Amino acid sequence: MDTTAEIKLSDYQYDLPEDRIAKFPLEKRDQSKLLHYENGKIAHHRFYELPTLLPSNTLMVFNNTKVIPARLIFQRDSGAKIEVFLLQPTAPSTLINETMMHTGTVTWQAMIGNLKKWKDGEVLQGKVMANGTALTIRATLENREERRVKIDWDDDHLTFAAVVEAVGEVPLPPYLNRKATNEDKPRYQTVYSQKEGAVAAPTAGLHFTDEILKKLSDTGIQTDYLTLHVGAGTFQPIKAEIVTHHPMHSEQVVVTKENIRHFLAHDGNIVAVGTTSMRSLESIYWYGVKLLNGDSKEFQIQKLYPYQKQLKKATLKESLQAILDYMNAENLHEITGSTEIFIMPGYEFRVCNGLLTNFHQPASTLILLVAAFTKGRWQNIYHEALSHDYRFLSYGDSSLLWHHKKA
Repeated sequence: MDTTAEIKLSDYQYDLPEDRIAKFPLEKRDQSKLLHYENGKIAHHRFYELPTLLPSNTLMVFNNTKVIPARLIFQRDSGAKIEVFLLQPTAPSTLINETMMHTGTVTWQAMIGNLKKWKDGEVLQGKVMANGTALTIRATLENREERRVKIDWDDDHLTFAAVVEAVGEVPLPPYLNRKATNEDKPRYQTVYSQKEGAVAAPTAGLHFTDEILKKLSDTGIQTDYLTLHVGAGTFQPIKAEIVTHHPMHSEQVVVTKENIRHFLAHDGNIVAVGTTSMRSLESIYWYGVKLLNGDSKEFQIQKLYPYQKQLKKATLKESLQAILDYMNAENLHEITGSTEIFIMPGYEFRVCNGLLTNFHQPASTLILLVAAFTKGRWQNIYHEALSHDYRFLSYGDSSLLWHHKKA
């Protein structure tokens, strides 16, 4: 822990003027600016040029999570509004994918606005149209301290995914400081999203169009998709001056046997599309290390697990092979795990040597990740972006960063 214990939050601040935060998306996704960083050099492009900037031996890994309209608004008989912001399911399963497909009562841990006005035992009701029919949805506060909310509805043919699609609002990042519009529903979603469960978009992917994905394929760039359901904790500011004291959020990761086989077979550049893909890929490596060390067969990576000196490290191939062997032995097609991995300066990257990402908030966990990946050059990169009128944060512009690049 010597390399991380001295990291101070104040070293990762920068001045982000309010007018540089992109409050709305561009009309065309691929018209955003793209900063290209490699070996200390910076060049400026447009996102539609991305296929020309990647070597032919590149594997791009995308996060196919789908943002759910996780903000549910109910009104009491008195007129007071109660907001239920879904965070993590607790029943019928803690697995997000399973709960989203459930057709009965579900229970979620949530952030609750106006909690004091929601009485114990009080059932809140809302009426909406879903799939052409009137739907009544009910919410009951099951546990006040744990902010646990039970939700049911009067059509047992509808999945919970269909219910929230009908009743919920897009959970825009708090720093946009505006209400969601109808346009946000398609735009705060990647064109390749599939697995419902995120409450924040993997925003690096918002720049992609079907045309760019086709161009990547036409130029021989390989692609793969895994799932990390982005949680609200991604926006949680670091308040501790010693950053290792920050309570990292945990997020669910789903990886398939096909993913592991693909990663094993690849011997070129691996570019993570977004910090969520990066966290997933690096966590997968550490899961293989856990198996090899005999620590546990549970896919659960704690925030400082990679920094333990006593761990017996492994090559990427050894780690991936250990996971594949385990999945074969247990006859598993996929594994769902959780990660709260904290990637900060001092971290040694094991999987990814390229990162496609937006520009992040000052003094955030994501700035620390970028600082680690660019070997401390983040300030130069961000200064260059600010001086060239780049748009910042979720709806902002993009960057392609190389830790090192294979020829």
